[in-house]
Amino acid sequence: MNGQVLAQTWYMTQRQLMAIIRQPVFLVISLIQPVIWLFLFGNLFKKVVELGGFGTTSYLDYLIPGIVVMSALGSSMWAGMGTLEEIERGTLNRFLTTPVSRNALMNANVVQNGISTAVQSVIIVLLGRAAGATYPGGAGGLLILVVASILLGTVFGALSNALGMLVRQRESIIGINTFLLLPLTFLSSSFMAPSRMPSWMRHIAHFNPVDWAMVAGRSALTADPDRSLVLSRGGALLVLAVAAVWLSTRTFRSYQKSV
Repeated sequence: MNGQVLAQTWYMTQRQLMAIIRQPVFLVISLIQPVIWLFLFGNLFKKVVELGGFGTTSYLDYLIPGIVVMSALGSSMWAGMGTLEEIERGTLNRFLTTPVSRNALMNANVVQNGISTAVQSVIIVLLGRAAGATYPGGAGGLLILVVASILLGTVFGALSNALGMLVRQRESIIGINTFLLLPLTFLSSSFMAPSRMPSWMRHIAHFNPVDWAMVAGRSALTADPDRSLVLSRGGALLVLAVAAVWLSTRTFRSYQKSV
């Protein structure tokens, strides 16, 4: 039975991936903002590392993990729009009349979002390398950064899917995402070293999942990673991702009963 669910999940994932591949313009658009952060912010604030506290002499090295994580956040928060579109088209309801596993329907969203986030993260890392960034943590550190971004994307992708099934209105999803995106980004160490942030912002960042992903990724990319920091932040993200997927699944079951 488990093998059947896995096969159905992969089939549904392929279906979603094909929809993305057929519209490559969306892939290009999703990379525009990271490129702006990389080349504009990377050059605009490159001398800020002279203040100290960044753990590196290159602001670009500090910025890359933040861009990877912010991109994962920005793209995953709109996952609910795709769910809403399938509800409006009646596609989701038609799948409910088939023998396909309900878990496969929801898990496909998670897998597709994870694959998209991983590809996006790798492209940003390569762009950063081309711009002059260095990664002392090597391949292992880069892998941890990508995994952290996938976990964060899973958290907000699953929550966005749940939101899409609950509110079923584009305006509500747009409003909530717009309200959350900037606070989650700037109440983290995305652009500034924690020691240079106001104390109240630094304390809030400790409870911000976006900052957890950045801290885990940045630490893993250093020449001497703090393993306890990577494990604690990564573990917290994993727990949160599992909880978000569970909530999304429960919401889907509630939606199923309502149709």
